[in-house]
Amino acid sequence: MTYNHDVDYDRDGDREDQISKDQREEILKENLKQEEEMMKSYLILAERTHDDDVLKNRLMNFAEGNAKRSRQLEDEINQIPEDAQ
Repeated sequence: MTYNHDVDYDRDGDREDQISKDQREEILKENLKQEEEMMKSYLILAERTHDDDVLKNRLMNFAEGNAKRSRQLEDEINQIPEDAQ
């Protein structure tokens, strides 16, 4: 039987596929931008939805989820050491 950890990409300890701190920061910043754009989109759609209160509420919940993930991404970006810049 093969387990997931047996086929892990870095199981052999070789780190040739490791990304740099700068690359990681860039990816996190791009994801933050996407989360913020989705949040704005959900908020705009919710504001323009007048005939379906259930949908409007779900859209607001989606936006709140994006806001939470945005704060988490900001925290991760802020934790990257300055020497990584």
